[in-house]
Amino acid sequence: MQQDILINWSPQETRVAMVEHGAVQELHVERTLERGLVGNVYLGKVARVLPGMQSAFIDIGLERAAFLHVADVWHPPAEGETISAARTAQALIPIERQVFEGQALMVQVIKDPMGTKGARLSTQISIAGRMLVFLPQDDHVGVSQKIPLAQREDLRQRVQTLAGSEGGGFILRTNAEDAQDTELGDDIAYLRKAWARIKSASLKLPPTSLLHQDLNLLQRVLRDLVGESTQTIRVDSREQFEALQAFGAEFMPQAVKKLQHYKGERPIFDLYAIDEEIAKALGRRVDLKSGGYLIIDQTEALTTVDVNTGGFVGARNFDDTIFKTNLEAAQALARQLRLRNLGGIIVADFIDMARADHRDAVLAEFKKQLARDRVKTMAGGFSQLGLVEMTRKRTRESLAHMLCEPCPVCEGKGIVKTARSVVYDIFREILREARQFNPQEFRIVAAPKVIELFLDEESQHLAGLSEFIGKPVSLQSETAMGQEQYDIVLL
Repeated sequence: MQQDILINWSPQETRVAMVEHGAVQELHVERTLERGLVGNVYLGKVARVLPGMQSAFIDIGLERAAFLHVADVWHPPAEGETISAARTAQALIPIERQVFEGQALMVQVIKDPMGTKGARLSTQISIAGRMLVFLPQDDHVGVSQKIPLAQREDLRQRVQTLAGSEGGGFILRTNAEDAQDTELGDDIAYLRKAWARIKSASLKLPPTSLLHQDLNLLQRVLRDLVGESTQTIRVDSREQFEALQAFGAEFMPQAVKKLQHYKGERPIFDLYAIDEEIAKALGRRVDLKSGGYLIIDQTEALTTVDVNTGGFVGARNFDDTIFKTNLEAAQALARQLRLRNLGGIIVADFIDMARADHRDAVLAEFKKQLARDRVKTMAGGFSQLGLVEMTRKRTRESLAHMLCEPCPVCEGKGIVKTARSVVYDIFREILREARQFNPQEFRIVAAPKVIELFLDEESQHLAGLSEFIGKPVSLQSETAMGQEQYDIVLL
């Protein structure tokens, strides 16, 4: 499929949209003050060792200490030992015998801080390039599983020859499949220079210092997103266009030909109504062209997706209506996972299908659409309850977590008490306080909708309460209050 990449840049935020045939397939957002840490290398200082959790907290100069598990403490395999065997043996050595408090340790962030959790670290350093990932502490040459089996051994031999005897291991990335020796050689030289800078900095800088920062979003666009199917990369900033040209000329010369400076009067994201797509990607409901719709709910533990026929009545029979809705839902769901960057466990509740061939076709279409995802996904079949369970690797915060925060009124529940429920809560609270205190008057301060109910439908009950407690009750409307919020003032 032919792709266009649109880049909207401002000093505070960079937004990237990948468009195929006029439809947005991927969105990437990076804010200057909230830039991710994955890939950054630090000279950390061990703050605390926790034998009970087989982990350690490492100070890398952030607000929260980062987390290092014993499984992420790396030692290269012994001669003749496989990497998996070395990892298993290493994990059996207690953490307290591998690190100690106050120790300076070179570490790399492998998972960004999320919520209340600090960053996750590894002591195995890896530096990503265009074609290769460099493993300076290893001597293994691996190949991406997405590269056809027939080409893997040839690529491995070529990289071993080009790398020479300088040490270090490499992993060939997917886009190295058709790479020339000159391209691989340039990547190897760049990665060795980067590692040399990191080692030099680690000897000069104090603990908690940043030794190496991963590429910013604009640079990662050239490194990771541009492929043969990319037609254009349009940037709406002259300054960033020139910076990308310079970066691309050094590391990705093929991508430079596709770079364009967008000079149009309309904002670049208006070309494909991308801001509207972002707004839709933050909502629960996703409408399908047929009239059906998806309901997507993101929770702490998992994401649930419910498929509904909605207004789609079909042309022939009920089974065909359900089948067509589920097929369209499978395509839309795979796209929404990319757009929203949803990760972790995802459970999809497709509409029940009586025919096995319909279920097989829907599942095949869903897996076909998931195969286009750059992030690792794994989907099972239909369960006994008719659910499809899948996982998608969580690499960064979802779009909703990045752009939104919990509602201060409902505190993330998604619902609030009705105005009548709040009125009855207030009645009970006044009765409770009337037994403990003896004020001259009670004043209710609440949201306008609640006060309106007191003045209208509940006025008789309010008068009865005032008579029962023997005190006047006055009302005060406060527009700044949420529907569930109220105060009872004793005067």
